[in-house]
Amino acid sequence: MTRRAGRAGSRVPAIRLRRPRAGDLGWVVERHGAVYANEYRYDARFEGLVARVVGDFVERFDPKRERCWIAEANGKRVGSVFLTRLPGGRGTAKLRLLLVEKSARGTGLGRRLVRACAAFARSRGYRAIELWTQAELVAARKLYVSEGYVLVSSKRHAMFGRPAIAETWRLDLNDNKRRR
Repeated sequence: MTRRAGRAGSRVPAIRLRRPRAGDLGWVVERHGAVYANEYRYDARFEGLVARVVGDFVERFDPKRERCWIAEANGKRVGSVFLTRLPGGRGTAKLRLLLVEKSARGTGLGRRLVRACAAFARSRGYRAIELWTQAELVAARKLYVSEGYVLVSSKRHAMFGRPAIAETWRLDLNDNKRRR
């Protein structure tokens, strides 16, 4: 497998994006719960939210309009992202559950996953993508800005056991300057 430089010159294996297989969706729930508890002190309510998102995805999955990507390096899962229909969104998709494991951060994987969502959404005729994130996720927010997403709303909450600021971001897919 091809290797390339990662953060601070470290060598990382090539990462491939694939569709989910048995066990992957449970991994998405588990890793979100563990990563966000460890890095941001979110409580079990966050993992419960992720489980509901994954469950809804499975129950209502439309392969023509929705997708999940699992990022894998040397047979090990290192990231994920989902693109779903936004209920009532009339031409708007929703980017959900973006996760990049620490071992794959700094490799450009987050950008690849976000761009995979945008390319798929464009190919399916979506006009926009929305996402919901937290203000403290600084690296993700920088990525969204660099990809052309615009902050459309923010709201204080304590949904995950501590104060935070939820944000909604939007990407206009018809903006020709942002086509990649």
